[in-house]
Amino acid sequence: MATPPDSTKPVTPEPHTLAQGLGSVQHYRQEGGLHVIDVNAGSVAQLFSGLDPAPFRHKDLDPAVDAYILSALREIGEPRKAKLVFYLPAIEAASPSGQGMADAVHNYYAYREWVAREDLRRLLGIGALSLAIGLAFLFTCLFIRQVLVSNDGTISSVLHEGLLIVGWVALWRPLEVALYDWWPLWRVARRNRVLKEMSIEVRTLKTP
Repeated sequence: MATPPDSTKPVTPEPHTLAQGLGSVQHYRQEGGLHVIDVNAGSVAQLFSGLDPAPFRHKDLDPAVDAYILSALREIGEPRKAKLVFYLPAIEAASPSGQGMADAVHNYYAYREWVAREDLRRLLGIGALSLAIGLAFLFTCLFIRQVLVSNDGTISSVLHEGLLIVGWVALWRPLEVALYDWWPLWRVARRNRVLKEMSIEVRTLKTP
């Protein structure tokens, strides 16, 4: 097993060469058939946001650490084929915070999953409301077009066709939600669900 280099800061993403846009996992070592994402830090506190006043097990991960983990997972391609290993100095690894690292990280991604699902639920609610409003507006336009506007004359013809177009345009937003907007949030929720169950280990950082 390769020994990770000593560091007093959390690992930040390094640029990697992507072959044909598919990514490469050759630089990730493997243990038990899983690609290992190594994260080195001089203390537990460096891994979590200093702005979050929540108790340790419910703190947010530091944005740089979270970005590094997500970047690594994108290269690996399948979160279920990866695990996290945090390397800390011996005193930090043996501390209550070090022993609770796995729970803290799992709680963070469980919370991110909940946020994504709530965002998805709200988006679908907006989509349903937009659909009701759009259909009501469309039927109103069709009613006006059929009953109140004749086809005689240029202006009447323009109004006749314009009402039809405007009525269908009113359905643009619910169609956008149904076709495009929901699935990125669903993917985020799915990814965070896997992350909250990912295998996590805390090991002692070896110094030269």
